[in-house]
Amino acid sequence: MDVIQNYLLQFPKDVQEKLAKIRSIVQAVAPDAIESISYGMPAYKLNKKPLVYFAGYKNHIGLYATPSGQAHFKQELAGYKQGKGSVQFPLTEEPPYELITQIIKFKKEEIERK
Repeated sequence: MDVIQNYLLQFPKDVQEKLAKIRSIVQAVAPDAIESISYGMPAYKLNKKPLVYFAGYKNHIGLYATPSGQAHFKQELAGYKQGKGSVQFPLTEEPPYELITQIIKFKKEEIERK
């Protein structure tokens, strides 16, 4: 079993499913991204640059797309609690998977341009 799967197993089944779906989105959008655990959470790097991180918490899922990914989707993320480079999706609702896909695509293109 891989380290990401071990990470997911520490959460209740419904949270595992949400986190696994985010993982599958990252893998689909950026199949070349290197997957690891960094800062205690699933982390993805592309061309040795951070692509995205995500994590499960007691009441939310955190998505860390660095400040540029968050800033680019400021309007779409306006309804969610945010920190510098992070956004929180409450566990009481489905994460916005289509928006997460768009954010990851944006970050991937940004890294590939540099």
